[in-house]
Amino acid sequence: MNELKPKLFEIFKDYSGKQLVKDVIAGIIVGIIALPLSIALAIASGVGPEQGLYTAIVAGFFIAVFGGSRVQIGGPTAAFVVIIYGIIAKYGTGGLTVATIMAGLILVLFGVFHFGSLIKYIPYTITCGFTCGIAVTLFVGQLKDFFGLEMEKVPSEFVEKLIAYGKAVGTTNPVALALGVGAVLIMLIWPKLTKKLPGFFGAIPGSLLAIVITTVVAALAKLPVNTIGSVYGELSSKFPTPQLPKVDFEMIQELIRPAFTIAILAGIESLLSAVVSDGMIGDTHKSNAELVGQGLGNIFSGLFGGIPATGAIARTAANVRNGGRTPIAGIMHCVTLTAVLILLMPIASYIPMTTLAAVLLVVAAGMADWKAFGRLVKKAPKSDVIILMVTFLLTVIFDLVIAIEVGVVLAALFFMKRMSDTTGVSAWKYTDDPDVTPGEAEKLHALPRSIKVYEISGPLFFAATDRILKIGVDEKTKIVIVRMRAVTAIDASALKTLEELALSIMKEGKKIVFSHVNEQPLKAMEKAGFVNIVGEENFKPDIVKALEYAESIAGQKD
Repeated sequence: MNELKPKLFEIFKDYSGKQLVKDVIAGIIVGIIALPLSIALAIASGVGPEQGLYTAIVAGFFIAVFGGSRVQIGGPTAAFVVIIYGIIAKYGTGGLTVATIMAGLILVLFGVFHFGSLIKYIPYTITCGFTCGIAVTLFVGQLKDFFGLEMEKVPSEFVEKLIAYGKAVGTTNPVALALGVGAVLIMLIWPKLTKKLPGFFGAIPGSLLAIVITTVVAALAKLPVNTIGSVYGELSSKFPTPQLPKVDFEMIQELIRPAFTIAILAGIESLLSAVVSDGMIGDTHKSNAELVGQGLGNIFSGLFGGIPATGAIARTAANVRNGGRTPIAGIMHCVTLTAVLILLMPIASYIPMTTLAAVLLVVAAGMADWKAFGRLVKKAPKSDVIILMVTFLLTVIFDLVIAIEVGVVLAALFFMKRMSDTTGVSAWKYTDDPDVTPGEAEKLHALPRSIKVYEISGPLFFAATDRILKIGVDEKTKIVIVRMRAVTAIDASALKTLEELALSIMKEGKKIVFSHVNEQPLKAMEKAGFVNIVGEENFKPDIVKALEYAESIAGQKD
């Protein structure tokens, strides 16, 4: 149960007032950083701007309180935008709420049943592929607002979206485009200037500064650009009340796949963020407690009208850099956003849509590791390149659900192929074989022709059963020795094939002897009754004893 104990409950024995001050300051700064991102990500996902703040507040609180990381900051992230947009397009906001709560329940079960370590079995080629795919999709999704295009509805499919943009390119709003470009420049230049600024001013994010400057300019100059208020109407500053969604069994069946995708993605991203932050603070997170915290965060985010959430790597890193060392900083980040929601939310209606698009364009450009993508394409094995490109293209053209499913299946198939390629069966040579090279004979054991020795190397599983068929006998053979010192594992399919081989050899009145059978294969053989079929006396601990035993039997038969 200690593995599920939240990190928050472990900090108080050595917690100091000095650290409390640092956590509070870090939480306020991270809250300011999260403000524009939460609003922008909500709008990009197809929901209201308030829902981004609901998510950061509610999910962020439960992730901080019940999670397994000391410094994790939870909330909406760019990785979910594509999934959320697709769910809303197909099932509406009610379907999104149900999928979010279902994903939360799945994450809690993952943690309770200690699946935290299983996330590492998702190959890097898949995570890199779908991360870059999400980045491309997110980037393209912002072009309408960035250019100020006049479009009634933007298609959710990538190709159709590009076609629609092409048709609407003549409606580009040059004022909106100029304002968006200005916002991008501020976000690119500001970080270089902040190195020279002291204290709090140096911690102000470029995205927030870009929003403040462009909003003031647009409002004072009365620029003809769309704003949050003109698109979404008056924004609510009230904290939401929890509501149970209407759900039926048919809806659960339809949403189980996207819910699993949300859960897997949330698990991967949150644990990756936790690992990165561990290295920054010299701590070790609890992966299963983190999954439970993420699950609770998503359950309550859905109940309070929010969207899927996970650990945000950039915000978590900002928390650490600003002195945050305990979950108190994550809680303070939620308090800061709550104050903004209640006191300042109506002002957000003046924010230009092109500015929010600019914020997400910068986020999309920075979220993907294109250097790693290119390096994999150039230097990785062909099978890994195929997995990478298939996952990337499926994410962009179709959706993340299909991409992860196909990617994992491909990775499993290629892995099995590689494992089966490492499995081999070779026969020992006789000293008088014509193909023995000079000097090689001295290294060979002088075997009588009545004994054949086969050595198996590598794991024996269903994809490698054909290798067993290489073991054969001739008229002179009386005993077959199967040396298995290099076989680390065996499955039921390979064991069945081995049993058929043993029975066929024994049917001809010959013997089969096994040498150096390792622990897992031996236990599998005993459990399946294979040892009783062959006879315990025909299992020897090493090749020397196996040869002595075989030679004594061969001598008796002669």
